[in-house]
Amino acid sequence: MPDSVQIQRMDAAAAWWTVGPGWGEFRTEALPEVRDGEASVRTLWTGISRGTESLIARGSVPTSERERMRAPFQDGDFPFPVKYGYLNVGVVESGPTALQGRTVFSLFPHQSRFVAPADALVPVPDGVPARRAVLAGAVETAVNVLWDAAPAIGDRVVVVGAGMIGCAIARLAAGIPGSDVTIVDIDPAKRRVAEGLGVRFALASETLAEADIDADVVIEASGSGAGLQQALRVAPMDGEVVVASWYGAKAVPLELGGDFHSRRLSIRSSQVGAVASNRRSRRTTRERLTLALRLLEDPTFDLLLGATSSWRRLPQVYAALADGTAGELCETIDWSA
Repeated sequence: MPDSVQIQRMDAAAAWWTVGPGWGEFRTEALPEVRDGEASVRTLWTGISRGTESLIARGSVPTSERERMRAPFQDGDFPFPVKYGYLNVGVVESGPTALQGRTVFSLFPHQSRFVAPADALVPVPDGVPARRAVLAGAVETAVNVLWDAAPAIGDRVVVVGAGMIGCAIARLAAGIPGSDVTIVDIDPAKRRVAEGLGVRFALASETLAEADIDADVVIEASGSGAGLQQALRVAPMDGEVVVASWYGAKAVPLELGGDFHSRRLSIRSSQVGAVASNRRSRRTTRERLTLALRLLEDPTFDLLLGATSSWRRLPQVYAALADGTAGELCETIDWSA
């Protein structure tokens, strides 16, 4: 049982492994000796990336994507057993002098302590609380999506899907001078979140006229085929829908008859694994992540933080991810105990 997991040795860690659909186990892992260029980190918080980790929890990573989907510090192979995760905030206990005692973000899985290359650790700005810093992955994704979508001053931006990624995109887009940003979602309760983010809200069930929606830029982040279809309806003549969702092995049927061709619409993917093509020659992934952490000095992003659970509840958290009952915002895992 998770409550029986006791890790008191400084040279060992508790690590969460997913071993089957909706279930996993804690494993005790010995920590290697810290070598030159490395640092040991004690985890403070990890975050649940709901969309991706739901696929992990269900074992739904397509065979064709199993190599491309590997997290930087993943152990094991898809579908199971696998140690996965990439939203980790911790404090450096030993390593390079410049990092000792610093709070850092890394792409490390759900684990109480670890040793990693020092250049894989990005310091968290002093103005960003450690728990909020787990959103760095979501904000980094939002930065990349907006680089791909390229909204301009005064643009009307519509984001379909008010989950963690969609809300992060909307918040950043709202900072463009003169922009008019609308989030579309099926859940009327998301109106409160949208208002807190400083953007408009529209129910997906409303017609475009009822919702008073006009769009220059349309971004789909709903994770559903219905959301992508809605985004196509919202898109303007000669418009483009930038798809931030990743559907895993799930088929996504679309109606591409009607006015799809006469309106000359296009669909384009955006994926955080590589820097957007219009920035790739000038920006590194580390620079993009550093920017995301700096943007998190905005306290409004706290609206994207969901429930907090002790690390001992990861079995229940992953069961909820697998059966679809997990919350849509970023659940944070507390490793302080």
